Parts: sequence; structure tokens; C-alpha cells
Amino acid sequence: MPLVSCAAPVTVDDHGIRERHERTPDLYQSVSLRRLSGRKARKIVLILVQSAPMTPQKQSTPTVFIVDDDAAIRFAMQALMDSVNLDHEIFASADEFLEKITTQRPGCLVLDIRMPGLGGLELQEELIKRGNTLPIIFITGHGDVPMAVEAMQKGAVDFIQKPFRDQELLDRIRDALATDEERREQQQHHAEVANRLERLTNREREVFDLVVTGKPNKVIAYELGVSQRTVEIHRARVMEKMQARSLADLVKMHMTA
Repeated sequence: MPLVSCAAPVTVDDHGIRERHERTPDLYQSVSLRRLSGRKARKIVLILVQSAPMTPQKQSTPTVFIVDDDAAIRFAMQALMDSVNLDHEIFASADEFLEKITTQRPGCLVLDIRMPGLGGLELQEELIKRGNTLPIIFITGHGDVPMAVEAMQKGAVDFIQKPFRDQELLDRIRDALATDEERREQQQHHAEVANRLERLTNREREVFDLVVTGKPNKVIAYELGVSQRTVEIHRARVMEKMQARSLADLVKMHMTA
């Protein structure tokens, strides 16, 4: 008897998640640990927590990080992630996650809100302190909704209540991965604009700041105490260095900076 039902047809989207077109069983019903002997169950859990060596390619691949203190839930989560070929890493505690994930990596975090020791909210606070913007999906019980609302106010992207269905969780994960990708693109764009700004001379930066206000060259020349021709030259250099095709492009970059 298979531990996880994967018979439903699936398709692959941009994030590698295969969406099931039939209703899938509840996550907590998809793995039956009661049928396993104690020794066999312990062996499976040991296999679960083993980690493969990290490669640079794997570090750049979107990964679903899962933190839950319940071994049965971790096993069910791993089975679900494996069934849709989604890269994932699983941790038994918040402390273990913080010890092993020390750099910002693409992906999202599926996090139990209540755990012994460092809880989900405390882990979120620590990630905020470290500047880690990994999107977080909190797993909550019915009595934990106020805590989940607090987590959302601090930046969590979503929360899901137990019990939940496989597809419901996969949908939340897909949205979180899309959010992370969008954030990373924005961060990359901001970094590129910052690099271009550093190439401007002091005078070019002054011209840049005045040009984006919509002032004509004649007014800018008067305010800076230079000739209109000098402003035109600096303006052309600003457009070239900032790789802007229009005034609208400059305004957008100024807003980004």
C-alpha cells in the first residue's frame, strides 16, 4: 500500500509545481504512520532528516524550507514535496533552520507557528533582524489565528489552518515563490540603479535631481549658475550613464533610488 497517493494527473508550472486536477487527500491523511512498526518509523524519520551536500546550483534553485517539530508532519510534507518534484529542505526546529540557513536563498518558508523552544513568531523576528526577506507561510491551529494575524502584520505572506488539503498548501507555496521571485527582481533592479548612480559625477547628480522635477534646461542652468549648453551636455551624459531612453525612465529610477 503506497504511503502517498500520486495517481491524479499533474501539470508543471514555472515554479516546477505539478498541479493536480483532481481533489487530493488531506495532508494528514496522505501518510499513515500507524501502519509502521516503531523501528521502521524511526528509520524513516532518520532518512528524512539527512541532507544532501549543498551545491552552488542548488543554492540558487527556489527551495521550500519547512520547519515543524512534528516528525509525522515533516514526513508527510517531504512526501508531498517529492510528489511534485519541488526542491525542499526540512528542519525539526527553528534553531536548526537558523544554524544551517545562514544566507539569503530563493524560495519560501513553511513554518509551524507553535513549536517548543524558539517558536514560529520568534523565528520570523530573527529573520527580520537578519534582513532575510524569505516569504513565510505559517501553519496554524484554530486557536492560533490571532498569532497568524500578527505574523501577517510583520510581513508573512500567508497562513493556512490545520487540517488542510495538499492542493491548498501547494497553491500557497506557488504564490509565495512568485512573491519571492518578484522581490528578487526588484532588489536586482534597485542594485543596478544604485550602481549607475555611483557613476555620475557630483554635477551630473545635481542635474539628474533637477531634471526629474520637470524643470527645463534654462531654469536648471540658472539654478546651478552654469550655461544652458553645459546643462545639455550633463543631461546627455546622465541619460547615457543611467541607460535611460526617456525622461520617464529617469523619473522611475529617481523614485527607485
